[in-house]
Amino acid sequence: MMRFPTVSRAAVVREFKAPVCIEEVPVPQELEPGTILTKIETCSICGTDVHLWQGSLALKVDLPVIIGHEMVGRIVAMGAGTERDSVGQPLRVGDRITWTHTACGRCYFCTVAREPTLCQYSRKYMYERMDVAPYLLGGFSEYGYVLPDSGRVKVPDSVPNELASMASCAFRSVMNAFDVLGRVDPTDTVVVQGAGPLGLLATAVAKISGASRVVTLGAPEARLALAREFGADEVISIETTSHAERLDRVRALTDGRGADVVMEFTGHPSAFGEGLDLARRGAAYVVVGQLGQGTTTIAPSTIVAKNLRVLGSFSGQAKAYWKALQFVAKHQHEVPFHKMVTNRYSLDEVDTALTRMKNFEEIKPIIAL
Repeated sequence: MMRFPTVSRAAVVREFKAPVCIEEVPVPQELEPGTILTKIETCSICGTDVHLWQGSLALKVDLPVIIGHEMVGRIVAMGAGTERDSVGQPLRVGDRITWTHTACGRCYFCTVAREPTLCQYSRKYMYERMDVAPYLLGGFSEYGYVLPDSGRVKVPDSVPNELASMASCAFRSVMNAFDVLGRVDPTDTVVVQGAGPLGLLATAVAKISGASRVVTLGAPEARLALAREFGADEVISIETTSHAERLDRVRALTDGRGADVVMEFTGHPSAFGEGLDLARRGAAYVVVGQLGQGTTTIAPSTIVAKNLRVLGSFSGQAKAYWKALQFVAKHQHEVPFHKMVTNRYSLDEVDTALTRMKNFEEIKPIIAL
């Protein structure tokens, strides 16, 4: 029997809005078939981490949990049947991987609908109780346990940990959104709502995918300046313009029509109605950022009168992880991904990092383990 450390230090949420506890959590001493034990090296912080910590997610969370879900780990032990990753690449002890939420492969959504992100039996990292085996199902932890039904993708040698961890949630969500959207035409004007991590990444993908013009809406000015570096042709501040002014600006750029594609990454419910207005007749509107509990009021007739294609995009599976990693590997020298990584924190500094993220003082901080 292989032996591992008996405990892993981890950041545990036991009460919403309360300080995160650094605790010793058991490390499973036997690996079932299909599982992998990793030494987590980096876990970046996502806005969803903040929402969970504050108890404001629309998804139910049964505490206590190990917080964090954008992790990169180095394999320290492998259960039977784990010789290859989800895209067929060989795996061995010492390789770095990212891993997905589980999908059972047997329910209606996995089989008939072929939408594994909607699996009705999915287990999601950061949402599973840490006081029940196998315990280590969150990212802010020295060790991580990869479940048998989780996709796993080997990290290319050229991709550093901080960018690989970003690819394991933020970027895979963006890649999944572009899969949901379908093709970006070279004549398209794409409006990206939001200049946070997902909005910046979507700006880069839209431009490199061949969009004629990419317009990024957001704040503050420093984020918009970064959006230009990520490929935005135009940026519009939501702090210095009104809804009507933003609408006029987008229409002026599109001969009065509006955007061919609008993509929402803000997380603010009020952005949804504005996105409907920014879209031209017959446009596609992809909504990604709305996972909070907030509500908003819209005129449903806008969707009908404009014949809009409104598409929700949730999470992403192994394909999206692989695409994100490949995109970073190919374009990291032309897109300044590293400028999104704002600060590095230790495990003991998780509370500080989460608070700064909550106060919009960070773009993509990381916890280095």
